[in-house]
Amino acid sequence: MDKIYSGLQRVATDKGVIDLFYKNGMVENIQGVFQPNEFCLLHSAENSSAICKFNGKTKQFEPLIQAKKDLWGIRPLNIEQRCALDLLLREDIKLVTMTGPAGTGKTLMALACAMHQVFDEGIYSKILVSRPIIPLGKDIGFLPGTKDEKLIHWMQPVLDNLEILCEKVNGEGNGLSTMDWVLESKKLELEAVTYIRGRSLPKMYIIIDEAQNLTPHEVKTIITRAGKGTKIILTGDPSQIDHPRLTKDNNGLAYTVSRFKNQKLYGHIVLDKTERSELARIAAELM
Repeated sequence: MDKIYSGLQRVATDKGVIDLFYKNGMVENIQGVFQPNEFCLLHSAENSSAICKFNGKTKQFEPLIQAKKDLWGIRPLNIEQRCALDLLLREDIKLVTMTGPAGTGKTLMALACAMHQVFDEGIYSKILVSRPIIPLGKDIGFLPGTKDEKLIHWMQPVLDNLEILCEKVNGEGNGLSTMDWVLESKKLELEAVTYIRGRSLPKMYIIIDEAQNLTPHEVKTIITRAGKGTKIILTGDPSQIDHPRLTKDNNGLAYTVSRFKNQKLYGHIVLDKTERSELARIAAELM
C-alpha cells in the first residue's frame, strides 16, 4: 500500500462550520476525499472541534453513535476509541478492522461491544472469538489433551479480557461468578481459525484477534463464512508479525483494509494511543 489508510482524517475549518454541525447534526462539503465510514476530526483556530463520519450513501458527515452508558464497564478514552465504538455498535457495518500496537484497546473494546449486543440487547445470538495458532518465540511443541484443553492456552488473552470486563461490572475481585455465567451460557464460543472453514455462521458477532498472522486467503475464508445478520471484527498489529512468510504489507489484515476501504458496509480505524499502562505506552514507543 502506498499510503496506510487510518480511517480518520483531521481537517482544519472555520468555527462556523463546526457550530453548524452541532446545530444541524450534519455537514457537507468538507475539503478532501473521504471513503465510506471514514471519520473526520474538524478543528478550528479557536480550539473548537467536532468528530463526525462520512456517510457513503448520503455523502454527508454525520455524528457518531453515543453509547447511553458504559459497555460492560468500558468507555472510550480517546478520539480513536470513540471512532472504534461507533463502528463496533453499528448494525449496518458488517466488517470492521482495527489496527494498532498492544494496549490500545482493540480486543477489549471489541469484546465489550460484543457482550453488550449479545447479552444486553440480543442483536446477535452468539459471540465467536478466534485467533490464529501462531506461537510467539520458540514453539512449546505438542500439547496433550482434547481440542478444548489445547485451545485454552491460545485463547487465554481473550479470557483475560473477559475477566477484566466482568470485574468492571461487579467490582475488582468479584468477576468470577459473572465470567462463569457467561461461559455457561454457551453464547461465547472460542475456536481456532483452522476449524472455521466449512462452517456457516449466521447472526453472530465474530472477533478475529491477531489477524495480522493470517494470509489473505485465510481471511477470505473467514469472511465468506458470514451468514445473514453476522458482523466480523478483525483486530491486530501489522507491525507485529509472527508468521514466517508474512510481512506488514502482505498479511491478511492489511490486505482486507486495502480491498474493502471503499465499501459502504465496512469501517476501519487505527488505534495509536496505548491505554493499558504507562509502562506499556513507553514500551510501545521505544521498542
